[in-house]
Amino acid sequence: MRKYVIMGVQGSGKGTQSALLVADLDLVHISVGDIFRWHVQHHTKLGAQVRRTMHAGELVSDDLVESVVRDRLDKHDWNFGFVIDGFPRNGRQAEFFMESYDIDGVIHLALPDDEVRRRVLSRRLCPGCGMDYNLIADRPEVEGRCDICGTELVTRADDTPEALAARLRDYHEKTRPVLELFRRKEVVHDVDARPAPEAVQQEIRRVLDLPPYLPKADALAA
Repeated sequence: MRKYVIMGVQGSGKGTQSALLVADLDLVHISVGDIFRWHVQHHTKLGAQVRRTMHAGELVSDDLVESVVRDRLDKHDWNFGFVIDGFPRNGRQAEFFMESYDIDGVIHLALPDDEVRRRVLSRRLCPGCGMDYNLIADRPEVEGRCDICGTELVTRADDTPEALAARLRDYHEKTRPVLELFRRKEVVHDVDARPAPEAVQQEIRRVLDLPPYLPKADALAA
């Protein structure tokens, strides 16, 4: 069983790299951000709380994040392991996580703050079907419209310059100390997140001593 944590500031590609990593390894991707977005889209009580927090430009509390992660892991549907992103967010959570789940590796996607701003402020979301776009590398065919359902794209409520500045500050103040705690256990692997996603994935596989990543076309030809 393999259990990995993927860490990095928003915009570093945690979701993309997690999806590529679980694709052929029978791992489960647990994304705190995806869980919260699901609740927002389905208008649950938790979703309403998260929506209010986002519109206020604030960060979801650590206690709420911890509660959501505990509930998700308690489902035990990860027979071959998991990749989790968005957690842990502080030292207490990191200690709990290491004691409870015997982490095999922490992937740290390193990205300078100026590149984070460029990536995050270029993101767009379809409020109709939930499709994500990025005006740098994944533009819609019709400017400002979703390719899937045609709905007008919007900027996510938490992708304003002010909200991003708060998240960067929170990351540097809270998450970097968590990384240092993991480093004491010698489980952290620093990976440059600036190259193309496939190149980043290959480096992640290399440092974790996993089979190389095969894009779908290559896998079919193999």
